[in-house]
Amino acid sequence: MENLIKRVLVSDHAMKIIDQLRERHDELMFHQSGGCCDGSSPMCFPKGELMLNENDVKLGTIHGCDFFMSKDQFEYWKHTQLTVDVTTGRGASFSLEIPLGLRFVIKSRLYTDGEREHLAPVQPAEEV
Repeated sequence: MENLIKRVLVSDHAMKIIDQLRERHDELMFHQSGGCCDGSSPMCFPKGELMLNENDVKLGTIHGCDFFMSKDQFEYWKHTQLTVDVTTGRGASFSLEIPLGLRFVIKSRLYTDGEREHLAPVQPAEEV
């Protein structure tokens, strides 16, 4: 089977923060909406805490955590590979890393023509 190009990746630094959060909160999930609060910043929640519906898609899994995005936001980002990273600073959201004085951020790059032909499929959230 051919190797599919992942739609979402995670930095080493973000993996360390995810590990810390997992110790406190058990299984985790990510969601990126593009709505209020931190706008399009990825937010980390205990798995199952955020209600997903037909307006969300699963882009993949990062460091053992499902990563979801609203369909509307995905339309803007579908041409880019996303990398979840972390930076110092307090965000204005309900994401679990905020009390640590950190916030998850997205870095992105456009797919190459060759990569676009081999992208991992997205999955409707209600099928997860």
